[in-house]
Amino acid sequence: MQKRLETIHDSAAYLREKIGFLKPTVGIVLGSGLGRLADEITEQVVIPYSEIPGFPVSTAIGHKGNLILGLLGGKHVMAMQGRFHFYEGYSMDQVTLPIRVMKLLGIQYLFVSNAAGGNNPSYKIGDLVIIKDHIRFMPDPLLGQNLNEFGPRFPDMTCAYDAELRKLAHEVGEEMGITLPEGVYFAATGPCYETPAEVRFYRMIGVDLQGMSTIPEVIVARHSNMRVFGMSVVTNICNTTNEATTLNDGEDVIIAGNAAAGRMTAIFKRMIERL
Repeated sequence: MQKRLETIHDSAAYLREKIGFLKPTVGIVLGSGLGRLADEITEQVVIPYSEIPGFPVSTAIGHKGNLILGLLGGKHVMAMQGRFHFYEGYSMDQVTLPIRVMKLLGIQYLFVSNAAGGNNPSYKIGDLVIIKDHIRFMPDPLLGQNLNEFGPRFPDMTCAYDAELRKLAHEVGEEMGITLPEGVYFAATGPCYETPAEVRFYRMIGVDLQGMSTIPEVIVARHSNMRVFGMSVVTNICNTTNEATTLNDGEDVIIAGNAAAGRMTAIFKRMIERL
């Protein structure tokens, strides 16, 4: 456990030295094809993951691999331009390391985003969906000895996605003329996409959105008492039949994510202004 804590504190100490007087209160995790939000951050300090002690390097397509600090919506923010995934071969400690580092640097709110498959039949490509709950089919990032410095052994997950932040998102969406449905997000380890039989099963148990990320970060954030808001961009429609005309493609996911990034950026920016 000592080594785990040393890595977290070493990463935080390096970043404190780099950012100086900046005191970020909002953390943002940007998923596949959604890194454009970082372009809206002003007075930027850009730090490649490769320079931060203990940080892995993002290898997933559509993830640039930078930590960006600056101003968004009048608040000091820390944005991850690309995340780490369990399917890349990283441990859950590595996948969630940046969230614990954010906690040490004073982050109170965590905004998470992802590119997701739409399992709900009413969704279409390009829809923005507020995450209201999740179902996890991957290891729990809190397994092992508890890091008491961050939170309790058995954190409650009843309200993992903050109700007040979800309400605020609906208000912002209404002002912008954007309908924002709420859905249940499901995450498996990946990297292969789901089979049609799995898609049909997940739909039966109440899954609206399917992906390979986000939940470990949310669990660790809630363990650390951060308030969490999550949003998915529907970048592909989940396949329910074994037909070659319905194949999934990673490049198409990036394209769809890029197309929706502007609307998601505007929503996040307006929400952060009102925190």
